[in-house]
Amino acid sequence: MVTIRNERPADVVAREALLDLAYGQSRFTKPSERLRARRLPADGLSFVAVERGRVIGTVRLWHVTAGPARPALLLGPLAVHPECRNRGIGSALLQRAIREARRLAHGAVLLVGDLAFYGRAGFSAEKTGELWMPGRFERHRLLALELKPGALDGARGLIGAAGEAMPRPDLDTLVAAIRGGNRKLMPRAA
Repeated sequence: MVTIRNERPADVVAREALLDLAYGQSRFTKPSERLRARRLPADGLSFVAVERGRVIGTVRLWHVTAGPARPALLLGPLAVHPECRNRGIGSALLQRAIREARRLAHGAVLLVGDLAFYGRAGFSAEKTGELWMPGRFERHRLLALELKPGALDGARGLIGAAGEAMPRPDLDTLVAAIRGGNRKLMPRAA
């Protein structure tokens, strides 16, 4: 049985491994990643799908602005383990994220993705024609879902990063951990 729940700190390694498997290193070159870089996901809006104790799916939402000073959320990345695809897990993760964003009174969700999949959940390019991403992107894949009617009326301009910045690691804590033998905190040599 698959359970969808809020992401926990213990899920981070499995989530990152799943994203590496699903998208490879190219995921770090996408315009959406520029908006997520060095930011924390929106509070309470990170989810995982778990089956038999294993993370098999993930989705997160991030604070952005849709043009100057218009708050929105950015969905992504959404990933399901290749062995578990075509079972409705991605759709279930998407629906959970939308439901929670609506419950928390957010106005709109943006994403870059396939209309064939996301359109089933109500996403469209209807209100994204005057918005653009930082960097190269396929315009027809920039989609939006208004959670509150009119939330994106007149939205125009660059989609920008917003929300809480990721805290910088404390150097003293890292040094102490390394001296204490916790080499997991040290980056590997290339």
